[in-house]
Amino acid sequence: MKTLIIHPEDPTTEFLSQIYAPFSNKTVIRGGIAKSEIPKLIESHDRVLMLGHGSPNGLLNASQFPDPGLHIIDDSMVVPLQNKSNSLFIWCHADQFVQRHGLSGLYCEMFISEDIEAFIYGFDNVEWGLIDRSYERFASIVSKYIDEPMEILYQRLVYEYEILAETNPIARFNLKRLFLSCA
Repeated sequence: MKTLIIHPEDPTTEFLSQIYAPFSNKTVIRGGIAKSEIPKLIESHDRVLMLGHGSPNGLLNASQFPDPGLHIIDDSMVVPLQNKSNSLFIWCHADQFVQRHGLSGLYCEMFISEDIEAFIYGFDNVEWGLIDRSYERFASIVSKYIDEPMEILYQRLVYEYEILAETNPIARFNLKRLFLSCA
């Protein structure tokens, strides 16, 4: 299976690279290519993983791509993404993007991966280690099941991440905001 990974270079989301590290047949885009090349890449791969920071309008450019736009994945990428049933949309507020366009795959609403995000969502004085353990466990589980059908990946993720969520409020917050769409 040919996998396209679009993961703009950013130290605050580097933990997500664990998800695709073991893949052998992959194309990893961390920056440096024109946005106009992305649709062709999406079409030529079996699945697409889009990882990083984002908004309801898409995956943020993070100043890693030469195009001046705010997003590297946005409404202009919807048509090629509609033909994929096993995509990952892991960025904050990806739920709005996925639902608005009727896309298929695993996605999240808000996902806390930094202390400022924890603070914004009411976690005052949260121990940084809780955030680390939450995102490290998330990436580890997804990596372990990424080659399974999307429904099994989602079921295993929910089941195994729930174990951590019982004692980790950040994981509990994130777990409640993970979804699967089989549009």
